[in-house]
Amino acid sequence: MYYFIIALKLIVAISLLNVWLIQKDKPTKWRGGNAKNIKEEFKVYGLPEWLCYVVGTLKVAGAIGLIVSIWLFSLEKPSALVLAALLTGSILMHFKIQDPLYKSFPAFLFLLMCLAIAFSSLIIL
Repeated sequence: MYYFIIALKLIVAISLLNVWLIQKDKPTKWRGGNAKNIKEEFKVYGLPEWLCYVVGTLKVAGAIGLIVSIWLFSLEKPSALVLAALLTGSILMHFKIQDPLYKSFPAFLFLLMCLAIAFSSLIIL
């Protein structure tokens, strides 16, 4: 179970760091509406540009927190829950603009992973 949770942490963290630091200016099939980058995606959702920076900072901090929590366990639950809240927001934004369901799939999958991380002490495998 311990190594499974570490794997989930790394999958979520590396994926989010990739989206927010490396792929932020590139189009993907997962972006909301017809957005070509993250800033356009926030516009499509009807959100202000400043919120993009807030969400991005929180997602990057949460991702780094998940990685650090491999050694500093006290960061595990807060990092995972902050990311879970933000990922819930991502899913709701896709629904708001009536995106096809597949576009919210990555956020939904990472939400489930973050919840598994946050509540791993309750999970019996």
